[in-house]
Amino acid sequence: MQALTKALGEVAKVVLGKEDQLKLALTCLMANGHLLIEDLPGMGKTTLAHALARVFQLEYRRVQFTSDMLPADILGVSVFDPSTQDFTLREGPVFTQLLLADEINRATPKTQGALLEAMEERQVTLDGVTRPLPKPFFVVATQNPSDQAGTFVLPESQLDRFLMRISLGYPAPEVELSLLAGGDLREQARNLKPVISGDGLVKLVGMVDKIRASHELLDYVQRLLEATRTDDRFVAGLSPRAGLGLLKAARAWALISGRDYVVPEDIQAVWAAVAEHRLSARQGGSVSAMTQSLLQSVPVVRR
Repeated sequence: MQALTKALGEVAKVVLGKEDQLKLALTCLMANGHLLIEDLPGMGKTTLAHALARVFQLEYRRVQFTSDMLPADILGVSVFDPSTQDFTLREGPVFTQLLLADEINRATPKTQGALLEAMEERQVTLDGVTRPLPKPFFVVATQNPSDQAGTFVLPESQLDRFLMRISLGYPAPEVELSLLAGGDLREQARNLKPVISGDGLVKLVGMVDKIRASHELLDYVQRLLEATRTDDRFVAGLSPRAGLGLLKAARAWALISGRDYVVPEDIQAVWAAVAEHRLSARQGGSVSAMTQSLLQSVPVVRR
């Protein structure tokens, strides 16, 4: 679709040389999922979130997670109003369309857990009252590698709420040269042209569910899931929810690619981003290498 291609082109103006990662990020939003970006500081994680909010005209808030942050700093707090003799909610930054949870793993697990209901149900319950979040609602979280000082490991329940995890990595030398010559990319992100409105994005999310997936393709997805559950190298296999997320991400990838049906290559394109953060190696092996080996060992067509 031309609008999606144009949106990718706009974001690529400030996140240089990362076309595959940008397409995965767009796929995540199209699949109505939340995105986790894991990388070293200074790799452009925050700039990517800024650019997505700008291009899709989304209301945007950024929260810098720290070790002393409390759940109320994200969700909000009830404040007594002397004029009405009643409590009123002072909404936290979660009441937005795109929330950037910057360095999420620098907060304690209790604070991280404050986002669970918001991410899963698109609502927040405070003082016994459930309040819906705006539509669309996305969390784009960044985290530093867990071996860095001052970080807390994200629990499995939190990781599972993220549809996809990507890593930007160091730029190629020629791309970094352009980066050095081009000035402040975060400032340039504020000047990107809006391409698709928030309402337009909601319509695109609805179109994703209409992308056709054949019975043979569903069988392929199920066999990939089963392979993770029977492989002794993993502590535990992928859940049914992960399988549904994998299929939805593949549908979104197909739509961005201009098709109204899913092919096995769509599953393979999003496989690592959907699966790897949900799996743990039993004996300290490389989860990335293991998941890629499954793609090689599981045939597309049942033998």
